[in-house]
Amino acid sequence: MAVPKEDTNTMRALQELENGSSSVRLRAALAAGTSPDPLFVGKLVERCAIEPDFFVRDMLTWALTRHPSSLTVPTLVAELRSERTQARSQALHTLSKIGDRRAWPAITRALLTDADDEVARTAWRAAVVLVPEGEEGELAAVLATQFGRGERETQLSLSRALIALGEAITPILRAATTDRDPRVRQHAIATDRLSRDPDAGFEFAVEEAKRIVALGTTGQEA
Repeated sequence: MAVPKEDTNTMRALQELENGSSSVRLRAALAAGTSPDPLFVGKLVERCAIEPDFFVRDMLTWALTRHPSSLTVPTLVAELRSERTQARSQALHTLSKIGDRRAWPAITRALLTDADDEVARTAWRAAVVLVPEGEEGELAAVLATQFGRGERETQLSLSRALIALGEAITPILRAATTDRDPRVRQHAIATDRLSRDPDAGFEFAVEEAKRIVALGTTGQEA
């Protein structure tokens, strides 16, 4: 009995996802997204955790978005408990692209404050997409605990996530601009400046924040 062509193509793509050539893996991920099959889901998620090539990882995520969220979301949520930082980060990224709010309970405080900057940054972006209406204030309060964290890129990611939450961040920013820690104050003031004038850019907002902190004001007064 002949094996259906569809089954043959699926098995070939599954094998090629483990090929040593990134171009072959990229083609296999494209095939998995072009012709979705439940058999792909586990392998796509597994590859996300270890795939070294950025473009292939991006295609793996796209392929997963092409499958039913009822299949992908539970598998991705399980990845959030992985010890591999890339597994957690890529699962969060993919959940943000799928946008199914059933994943929201899995976006825990532990992930939002993960010791790995890339995991935390991805968690912030995913949280902003998945947060249910009315819970923005609680999310903002958790994100505010990360003010002053990391280098410029990490701080910009946090600022953007907070700004995306809208008016819910107003009291959070007000409190943070008077924090005892100058790094927290500076970051909060820069976020406030960026929210008021997005076109000015984060670098300008940071320099303004440094000046305000040095003068001993809160930013609300400047």
